[in-house]
Amino acid sequence: MSNDKLRRQITFEAARLMYFRQESEYYRAKMKAARRICQGWARPADLPTNREIRDEIQVLARMHEGNRRTAGLREMRIEALRIMRLLRAFRPRLIGSTMTGHVRQGSDIDLHVFAENVEGVSGALEAEGLPYDVEHKRVRKHGEERVFTHVHVQNRFPIEITVYPSNLAHYVFKSSSTGKAIERASIAELEQMLGDEYPEMEIEEALIEAQQQVDRFQIYRVLLLPLETVKQSPQYHPEGDALYHSLQVFDLARDAQPYDEELQLAALLHDVGKAIDPRDHVAAALEALDGHITDRAAWLIGHHMEAGALRDGTLGIRARRRLEAADDFDDLMLLCDCDRRGRQKGVRVPDVDDALAHLRELSRTNGFP
Repeated sequence: MSNDKLRRQITFEAARLMYFRQESEYYRAKMKAARRICQGWARPADLPTNREIRDEIQVLARMHEGNRRTAGLREMRIEALRIMRLLRAFRPRLIGSTMTGHVRQGSDIDLHVFAENVEGVSGALEAEGLPYDVEHKRVRKHGEERVFTHVHVQNRFPIEITVYPSNLAHYVFKSSSTGKAIERASIAELEQMLGDEYPEMEIEEALIEAQQQVDRFQIYRVLLLPLETVKQSPQYHPEGDALYHSLQVFDLARDAQPYDEELQLAALLHDVGKAIDPRDHVAAALEALDGHITDRAAWLIGHHMEAGALRDGTLGIRARRRLEAADDFDDLMLLCDCDRRGRQKGVRVPDVDDALAHLRELSRTNGFP
């Protein structure tokens, strides 16, 4: 095999690994790709550069995502500007793929901010009602250990905010892989870039629209948390409250069909109506979730009680035939079985935030917001 052909094959395989989120670092991706292509060791000269891999990732993104990728990049840049204005006091800078335009499925918004402590940054996020987690990450390079503070915001797009000391606001950060200065944009520079690249867009109107966009996962969280106070009949639900039951059902559905977001979502949300109207929890759930779940997820939730009656042999013949004729009948009965099995005492389950984080990532993997 010629050197050029080998290099192209390694480039494609490394890009594929990164595009489909099997690897997140260029070095690991190219080494794993080289081992697969060469069935062993590869010469350094045969390994592609990070830029070559990045360009190939963009080819994959255009092929798999089409026009949705272009629209997604614009929305991510508007969201970045919105958050940067919120954090204006900390001199935010946009970096990474949202800045350069090299986004792909699952890309996040990367920001640098400059503050003496993370509390001011987290306080600004709390005031806006944005959920976040703070991570202190230890990194050892060249025999020297450093601690980086990251704030992870889970919203319509994932956001990673790295907090640096205030005196580094004018420091020129360099890429660890290329040694070159990292491209970055201030608020004013991002506004200028938006005006140049999207001349037909009214930035202020786009910002207002972005602020009004609802993060459906936050809605799910608001509906799920009250279930912890909903006590159920010990005869039918010996496990306890409705939230513990819902998390069991979700975990069982995730094990049964790991890539079926709609089934898992229906399993997690099927009883949210119990905290709204216990007399008709199905109708209450569907009303609360209207516009925030797919038709299939709504159908599964809307018919899970009928599925239970079918299992018990108490469902009328016409209703049974109607269910059995539905395209998603088998998945409905799987949901029913998970519902019945998810009533155990002492079973370990994920918490609400972990369950929603899983579903959010699965949604991004499937190419949905």
